[in-house]
Amino acid sequence: MQTTFVKVLKAQFHMNGNNTKDISKFYVAGINYKKSDAAIRGQFAINETQYASILSIAPSFGINELFILSTCNRSEIYGFAEDQHQLVSLLCSQTEGKTQVFTKKAYVKKGLAAIDHLFSVAAGLDSQILGDYEIVGQLKLAVKFSKDNGFIGALLDRLTNAALTSSKAIKNQTALSGGTVSVSFAAVQYIKEKVSAIRDKKILLMGVGKIGRNTCKNLVDYLDTTNITLINRSPDKATELAKELKLQCAPVTELANHISTADIILVATNASEPTILAAHLEGMGEKIIIDLSVPCNLDAAAQRLPNITLVNVDELARMKDETLHKREAEVPMARSIINQHIGDFMEWYEMRKHVPVLKAVKSKLEQMHSCPLYISYSQTSFANFKKEKPGARIQKVINSMAVKMRAHNQRGCQYIEAINDFMATGTN
Repeated sequence: MQTTFVKVLKAQFHMNGNNTKDISKFYVAGINYKKSDAAIRGQFAINETQYASILSIAPSFGINELFILSTCNRSEIYGFAEDQHQLVSLLCSQTEGKTQVFTKKAYVKKGLAAIDHLFSVAAGLDSQILGDYEIVGQLKLAVKFSKDNGFIGALLDRLTNAALTSSKAIKNQTALSGGTVSVSFAAVQYIKEKVSAIRDKKILLMGVGKIGRNTCKNLVDYLDTTNITLINRSPDKATELAKELKLQCAPVTELANHISTADIILVATNASEPTILAAHLEGMGEKIIIDLSVPCNLDAAAQRLPNITLVNVDELARMKDETLHKREAEVPMARSIINQHIGDFMEWYEMRKHVPVLKAVKSKLEQMHSCPLYISYSQTSFANFKKEKPGARIQKVINSMAVKMRAHNQRGCQYIEAINDFMATGTN
C-alpha cells in the first residue's frame, strides 16, 4: 500500500506543478520592413517613455516577462503569454497605430519558431541589411531596460543571452557582417573606413529624396554624428528631416557657402545638370564627394581637381554587390551556428524543467527526517539508518532521481514511487 509520505509528495507535485516557464507559451509578435513601409512602422515605434508605460501595465494584461525591440526597421514584442493577443493588445495600447492595423501587417511566432526568430534577428539574418550587426546593441538595450524593471526572468534571461552568444559566434566565425550591401549604406561605410575623427568633420547632404533620406539616416545611425547640414530644392522636406534627426538645414541659395566649408559632401539629387561646379571647389581644401546621383552631379572639370576625391554610384554599387554575394554565402554557416546554440539552450531548458519536483521531493524528505513517527519506524526497519547522516542520504536519493529523470526525459510520481521503495527497504 502506498505510504502517506508518497501521497503527500504526489499532492505537492500536482499542486505546484512545474513552475518553470513553458517554452510553448513564448511568443513574438511584430512588424518589420518586409510587409510594412516606414510610415506604418512609425505608428508602432516605441520610445523609452512608451516602453516604461507598457511595462507598468503589463501585469494587468497577464504578462510578467517580456521585452520590446523597436528600431527603424521593426517593432517586436517578445514574451510569455497564454495567448498572442495579450502581447499584441499590450503593445498597441501605447502606440499611435491601432491593433487592427498591426494585426493585418504582423507576424506571430511561438515556441521554437519564436526562439529561432530571436536568434535570427540577433544574428542579422532578419535585417534589411543582411548581417547588420547594429541590431545587437539595440537588442541588448531593449533587454536591459526590461530587466532593470523586473520583467526578465531566469528563462528569458538565459534565452536572450544564448541568442547574443550565438550572434557573437557568427560575428567571429563567419563574414556575415563584413562589407556593405546597399548604395546608401556603402557610402556611409566608405566614410567610416576612410575618415578619422568623423564627429569633427562637416558633412553636407544635398537632396533628401528616397536615397538621400536613407543615406542621411545611415549617417546618423552608423557614424554617430549630427554635424550634418541638409539642402534640398524643396526646403520643407529638408526642414522636416532635419527636425526629425536633430540636424541642420539651409536654403539652396546658401549652397556655395556650405560647399566651401564642408569636409564631406554627399549628393543625392535628380538634377539633369551638374549641381556642383569647379568654381565651388577650387582652392577650398581637400574634400570627399560621394555622388549618389544618376547622372553625376559633379561637373567634369570639378572631377579633375587635385583636392577632390570623388566616389560615384558605380563604385559604391560594386562594393554592394560583391559584399552581398559574400554575405549570402555565409548564411548556411550562420544557420548551423544558430541551430547548435538553440540545441544547447533547449538541452538546458529540458534539464531545468526537473528542478521544481526535485526541490519538492528534497523538501519533503527533510521534513520526513524530523518526523518522530518516521524516526521510530526507521530505527526498527533500516539497518543503516544510524550509520548514514540524513543530509547525505537525502542527497543520494535526489542525485539518483535526477540522473533517471535526465536519462528518460521524464519527471513526476513514477520516481516518487521509486523513493518510496528506497525508503521502505533501506536499499538502493
